[in-house]
Amino acid sequence: MNSSFWLQREGNRPELLCGNSAGYTVVSGHFIMLVFSTIVLGGFLRTFLKNSEVTVLIILSVLGFVIGQLAHISVQVYQIVYPLLRTPSFALYCYFSPIIIFMAALDVDFCILKNVFWQVLLTGLISFVVAFIIIGYVVLKFNRDLWDLQSSLLFSMILGMTDPVHSVNSLKTIGISKMYTDIIRGESMIICGFTSICFGIFRSNLLHVSMFTELHVILGLCLDLLGSIICGYSCARIIQFILTDLFSNTLTSVILCISMVYMTFYIVELLGMSGMIALVAVGLNLDSLSFKPRIEIIITKFLKMFSTVYQQLIYTFFGIVIGCGETKYLGFHTVVFIFILFATVNFVRLLTILLVSPILMHANYEYNWKWGIVIAWSGIKGVFSLLLAPDIHNLAEQKVESPQLFILYVQVISLMTMGINSYMMTHSARTLGLCAISLPRQMAMQNAIKHIQEIIQNTITLFKTEKILTNVNWTLVEEKTKIEYNIPSDACHVSHDNKKEESPTEEVLIEEARLHVAIIQMSSFEKQCNDGILSVEAARILIGATKSYCPIQGKFMSIYDVSTYVRARSWLMKFKSMLAFLEYHKDKASLILYGNNKFLLFVYHIAFSEEFEYAGHVITVMYIYPMIMHLWPIARELNVSALISVNNYFVFLFIFRSALKIVILKRKYFHQYWNTLDFLIVLLGIIDIFCIYFVKLRPDNFVLIQITVILGYFRIIRFIPFIKIIIPLLINIVDVQIKKRLRLMYSITKGYVKSQEDTKFLIKQISSRESIYQKLYEILETNKRDAVKELGLIEHEGRDVVIALKTRQAIRSVIAKALKNLTFLWSRGIIDKHEGIEMNKVFLAKIKALNNFPMAIPPPTPDKYLHNIVWLENKDVLIEFFKERAKLAYFDYGDVICREGEMPQGIYLIISGMAILHSSPPTFGIDSSLKSDRASQTMFTEYCTSGDIIGELSCLLKREIEYTAICETILQACFISLEDLYEGFDVFWPSLEYKIWLKLALSIAYQYFESSLTDEDLDFQKCVAFNLAYVETLSSYNEMTIDNVTMKFVIIVYGSVIDTQTEVPYLAPCILPKTCEQVQGTSDLSKLLVVQASKPAKNTDDSKVMVNTGLRTTQREYNWKRKNEERGFQSSWNWSQS
Repeated sequence: MNSSFWLQREGNRPELLCGNSAGYTVVSGHFIMLVFSTIVLGGFLRTFLKNSEVTVLIILSVLGFVIGQLAHISVQVYQIVYPLLRTPSFALYCYFSPIIIFMAALDVDFCILKNVFWQVLLTGLISFVVAFIIIGYVVLKFNRDLWDLQSSLLFSMILGMTDPVHSVNSLKTIGISKMYTDIIRGESMIICGFTSICFGIFRSNLLHVSMFTELHVILGLCLDLLGSIICGYSCARIIQFILTDLFSNTLTSVILCISMVYMTFYIVELLGMSGMIALVAVGLNLDSLSFKPRIEIIITKFLKMFSTVYQQLIYTFFGIVIGCGETKYLGFHTVVFIFILFATVNFVRLLTILLVSPILMHANYEYNWKWGIVIAWSGIKGVFSLLLAPDIHNLAEQKVESPQLFILYVQVISLMTMGINSYMMTHSARTLGLCAISLPRQMAMQNAIKHIQEIIQNTITLFKTEKILTNVNWTLVEEKTKIEYNIPSDACHVSHDNKKEESPTEEVLIEEARLHVAIIQMSSFEKQCNDGILSVEAARILIGATKSYCPIQGKFMSIYDVSTYVRARSWLMKFKSMLAFLEYHKDKASLILYGNNKFLLFVYHIAFSEEFEYAGHVITVMYIYPMIMHLWPIARELNVSALISVNNYFVFLFIFRSALKIVILKRKYFHQYWNTLDFLIVLLGIIDIFCIYFVKLRPDNFVLIQITVILGYFRIIRFIPFIKIIIPLLINIVDVQIKKRLRLMYSITKGYVKSQEDTKFLIKQISSRESIYQKLYEILETNKRDAVKELGLIEHEGRDVVIALKTRQAIRSVIAKALKNLTFLWSRGIIDKHEGIEMNKVFLAKIKALNNFPMAIPPPTPDKYLHNIVWLENKDVLIEFFKERAKLAYFDYGDVICREGEMPQGIYLIISGMAILHSSPPTFGIDSSLKSDRASQTMFTEYCTSGDIIGELSCLLKREIEYTAICETILQACFISLEDLYEGFDVFWPSLEYKIWLKLALSIAYQYFESSLTDEDLDFQKCVAFNLAYVETLSSYNEMTIDNVTMKFVIIVYGSVIDTQTEVPYLAPCILPKTCEQVQGTSDLSKLLVVQASKPAKNTDDSKVMVNTGLRTTQREYNWKRKNEERGFQSSWNWSQS
């Protein structure tokens, strides 16, 4: 945009900051010392004046002014600052602005800004226009320095700019909603971008071109804007690729990120566009998911460090420039004009807010006059106004004698707004109660503090039992660890006197809880993405959808809302159906119909050969050139007879091709739409030939000539059959897109389900009121149920895609677990640094290889699904045993698999399809006399999909089924009868039955106590192999002693027990407290899952464990040959495979 920055024009010197130059030589190294001294002094000032950044900048500006005055007097000092005075103003702008604008844009949440983009855009444009008119008028009216019109307008543009960094810094420190800080910052970036484009136009001397018109300005602005955004988006994708590379070094990533920022700015400016808008686009397109875990914090710290240092240097440098000027131009009128400008700037801001308030009220239901007052004080000027200030003199038509006054006015107004406006913003927000913590939030904070205090107390109680800590002064420990958090008085809605009298309504509590739920869900999405469970695209969609629905009062986001946000895949399915309808299929007639007719057999082989089809396509391609000549008037006039002959020849070939097919297919020829089209082309071609012939006979008939011309243009339909070659390719492309969409939707839905589960564990901390807890739980459970249903429907629609995605996620989880174990071994010194780095590279390479993982994997055959039953442990002897006895069962939509209250017939392993389970609250084997107080009439609903098992618990207990299972889709299942299951128990006693109980116990424990078991690695195979957890069985009145040293958790998963000392009953599901030392069963059958505190040795014959889980058969001999009775499962598989 500024050609002098890249290449000095012939006969021109670089622009000078103060408009003056001298013939002194530069003293080597002294200017660098000045730069670093400024940085060190700024660092010390920030250390001592922690809460007053504006004071630091004022001191540095005054110090710069003093140095400038000394340079004006002393030649030695002038030699030190001379390199600064010789620096082009645009060069300083390019040195400092990229990092600052990128940091400001990176801090903006684009998902929030996108929801109010048009309102923010209108606010920015209105603010720019109002400031341009009013400030320009005030400068022309009250300034005595005789600035010309162009200088006054450029000055009004600069003073109209709002600093995107300082305008929200004070609001962020008092906890104002991020939505309002993003609105202010978005508006300031729009103004800065538009101003940079305007200054770029002036720098390029476009306004001095003689043929210049308003259209050129509009087109230039649009191209600058569009080109800058495209370049910024492309750079953002490159930076994201660099920062998400698993093998990239952190330091290298930071260096490349900052280098790419500067390179983008310079390249865009070199191309004549706006580098500032490009960097705004870069920052907005990057978010926390665009970085590797924890690297965002490092990059943000680097950016803040550079931004702070740059601001200190800018204010010091421009203080020096002002000091180097003549002081005779500074007088009383200068001070008066500064105050006039300050008042004008704030009046312009207030007028802008009055004009845009209706727009902002429409954008957000929370916006009111209080927010208007706070935002009216946000018109803070900063470094961008200061960096562009020297360009007023450089671009002015008439040069003034005191160019430093442009900088003086801007710098003083900037410092005044930083100090006064920032204070008034925070003071207004506190006075009007906008930074006050609502009563529900206060209650949530108190609940969180109470929870933390309980954790601290439990930790102290646990430490008291350790022998090594017996001589610790626990009274002092409890006193020092006690948390006392007092909410600031200005953050409270009500005073302490009447706080007890006022309590929030249930609607207010629900609304506050809804916002907490949204925050928890977004944290869950980000954690899943960092753990590799959720793809970046899916996580970004879920977070964006959550932020989009947050402003809607009372709205809890459901999975259907997310589907709407994604713009469902229905159009792809419709497009594929249309392509499948248009796809060409050959209709072959039977050879038997022709008998010994050699001619028809010959024609048959010709018409249905691949060569015949390709010949037809070659004919179509060859006709392209004659058609072009026919449509080109000059060529048509010169080659009339040749074109007529070629047309006749091609019509003959089309007739010949269609005739051959009609001879063979007869009436079936017209069953195919493409054949009908060929026949229509032949008819039009024949009519066209006859019309040309009649025109030769009657050349004076105008109507006939017009018909012939129209029919000539209709020849273009001869190329339509060429599309049938492209259709199979299009179908393959659409199939790939549909699979990508299915994979994305499944990943989104699964991530949503996981977030609902994570939220349910924390809702007790959100609200302590029971009614609010119940409502939140019901909402979350309903949303989870709907999402699980969607998972089943997606899996039914694309089983191969879902299998590939699940397999990929399983591989990713296994590698992540291995990486975690590697980190542990590395931290303990078992693996040295070099070996750890090499092994880490191997694991990262495997993770990176998952990017090329197949999009679809064919579903396994039914017999392979037996390998998915965990309690069979993938052992051939067990699998073969049940494979001989199992049967395939098929159910249609709406069929009932089993009913509540019926005796179980066996277990069903779902192979494909989805079933819905309706049930009363689960009893967990608790006696009715004990559970009367906690009885509930709420019906439970659950969805089962491929891989789930129906009827395990009922078969183990031989009791009535507690739910009704109904097919939601066509369902295929593997059925193992109750008799066969118990025959297996007899043959493999006692390991098989025990393993099923262990699997069910682990499932119940994770379902209800996942938050407590997050640090436990309770994989079924490991529990069996290493006895990490085992199941204890208690009958009525049987007792069990609990050893808290060896037993980390004791969880009742079925039945009920009573503490023998305190006689406190515990009903399943429940984790027994540490104070419980002995329990006694109170139900007919109680099952307890014991999680051991340490990993014992692997089970052997000599191991003293509760149950020997090894595989063994009974004493009686068993004949492994198939019995003569009917077992249809094996034959069914053989039939399906054949």
